[in-house]
Amino acid sequence: MQNRIEVNRGIYILEIFTEYDFTLKTKAFGKVHLEKGYYYYVGSAQKNLRSRIQRHLKKEKIVRWHIDLLTTAEETRITKICILPFAPKSAECETVQKMLKLKFAVNSIPHFGNSDCNICQTHLLYSRKRIPQSHFSLLYQSIVCLIPSSSDIS
Repeated sequence: MQNRIEVNRGIYILEIFTEYDFTLKTKAFGKVHLEKGYYYYVGSAQKNLRSRIQRHLKKEKIVRWHIDLLTTAEETRITKICILPFAPKSAECETVQKMLKLKFAVNSIPHFGNSDCNICQTHLLYSRKRIPQSHFSLLYQSIVCLIPSSSDIS
């Protein structure tokens, strides 16, 4: 994966899959029930995008951000990463709003991953079914989607 990410800043969307319903226990949100299906987290890295994505792919890490609660859960796995190369931080909220408007997914855990945002309810969206890659192209023509291999995930 590290050789496939040429751009080092932009917006990214993590597609996170869980095969089963499960409960996430957190200090910030208490007990949260998550249904089986696909979760889409929209984030921004205005520098070190490559490192940020590599960190998200690690199962074992210190939980620093809300998304770490989900990526470290044994019930989940990252199945796709979409990157909007060179997109400014403002595109993070725009992307969430576009995904909701186009009915790709619905809001998930309120205030998840958007503590610095007063526009969105959350930056974690949910869909029972996988969003087809062609739908991401509707958002932005310049989007690049990658499928992590088992060697990318540690």
